[in-house]
Amino acid sequence: MRARVNEPNRVRERYERRKRDPRPLYHPLDPSTYMRVQQKERKLIRLIVSCGLTPLRDKRVLDIGCGSGGDLLQLVRLGFDPHKLVGCDLLEERADAARRRVPAACSVLTGDAATLSFEEESFDIVMQSTVFTSLLDIDYQKQLADRMWQLTNEGGGIVWYDFAYDNPRNPDVRGIPLRRVRELFPAAEVRVWRTTLATPISRRVTPIHPQLYSVFNALPLLRTHLLCWIAR
Repeated sequence: MRARVNEPNRVRERYERRKRDPRPLYHPLDPSTYMRVQQKERKLIRLIVSCGLTPLRDKRVLDIGCGSGGDLLQLVRLGFDPHKLVGCDLLEERADAARRRVPAACSVLTGDAATLSFEEESFDIVMQSTVFTSLLDIDYQKQLADRMWQLTNEGGGIVWYDFAYDNPRNPDVRGIPLRRVRELFPAAEVRVWRTTLATPISRRVTPIHPQLYSVFNALPLLRTHLLCWIAR
């Protein structure tokens, strides 16, 4: 029998290790960061339009692993109603940062998203951004995916953004390929967009000129992330 793992506690330990890394890897003024963020937003807009998710102000959204609130702010800019946005993060420090950044009308919770106490089918959209690649226990991945599916209403879906390949320099993350996404949501119809230039390439070329991000990102083989609409 497989030993039971407390994956949320292990995630907390991994983030403590990351805090000791002195490198400013994702500074918002770094072109490798803002070009990635801007491209992700353009892809998200394409998903919203092509999947018929408008009008946005009607949609109730849950952001799993909301971090410091960057995606919640993006949703507000795009036209979602702050009163209908809910964020959740495992780490109190990150949830507090989100509460300071997002409109007061947004609700930001702290705790294990797999045990959220909302009624089933409470949300039109449940989203996660680079959460599952930090979850190394496959049973917990499935537990969280099942809870996300339960919280999504009929006709709604899950917005998934995460990288598909392992990072050999970081043992605290593991890539989630498309086949695993389909395993986690076997009843879903999944639409996929490949996005995000590989970070090592981006960090080399954008200091020369930020627009080189777009030049290299035009090659699909150099994109590392999946943006998915997982329709229920």
